[in-house]
Amino acid sequence: MSVHRPDIKKITTHQLQEMKNRGEKISMLTAYDYSMARLLDAAGIDVLLVGDSASNVMAGNETTLPITLDHMIYHATSVVKAVDRALVIVDIPFGSYQGNSSEALRSAIRIMKESGAHGVKMEGGSEIKESITRILSAGVPVMGHLGLTPQSIYKFGTYTVRAREEEEAAKLIHDAKLLEECGCFGLVLEKIPSGLAKRVASEVNIPVIGIGAGPHVDGQVLVVHDMLGITQEFKPRFLRRYADLHKTITEAVSHYIEDVKSHDFPKDTESYK
Repeated sequence: MSVHRPDIKKITTHQLQEMKNRGEKISMLTAYDYSMARLLDAAGIDVLLVGDSASNVMAGNETTLPITLDHMIYHATSVVKAVDRALVIVDIPFGSYQGNSSEALRSAIRIMKESGAHGVKMEGGSEIKESITRILSAGVPVMGHLGLTPQSIYKFGTYTVRAREEEEAAKLIHDAKLLEECGCFGLVLEKIPSGLAKRVASEVNIPVIGIGAGPHVDGQVLVVHDMLGITQEFKPRFLRRYADLHKTITEAVSHYIEDVKSHDFPKDTESYK
């Protein structure tokens, strides 16, 4: 049973800020297609992230790097069509904003104009300050992303917990405050120590959403295919599976195959005269 507030007809960045201010946790999941997004929105999810994780779960790539801006716009357009209530945020993919603020602005504008999304998300801190500032100057809402940043996987070489060392933790805190000062409406913290995430959430005024960042942040996000048990290989500590759709779907398809092979489907009642 959904516990979202029925009085909120449409989630906006302003609503997210109010949720943080009153201590109400923010729920966020990924979505990449119309049918799934419609289910999640009807259930009362606050934010849908059209994540570049589509590269993994939808396209079968090992990393998020191969997905293109055109791919992201396609997925985002499908999600936006399905949504009545949720805020839809779209990842700007690797290579579409790093090192070139003009390209970053063009990428963000394409996402907003062609998909109808409500904002974009970008990985990094001080390194991409110019790109963030330029996008914000065009009126596009930006959500930051610090900690484990999958688009930089080949730089770090591992998916292990980030910012355990004092120097990296200090930079993360600095970058979080910088993103707030730039005008980002929110921030995702991925796979960092719980205590550090708690400190960040208390020291910045914008909503902080965690994934593998412990319970002391303003909300949580998971990849929907992981939390529904569609994917089976990915088993990090922070993942809680709320269903086992891998088993359910496999059994249903096996049953269908059996019925077709045995001439049980379709029956006369399932045929036209």
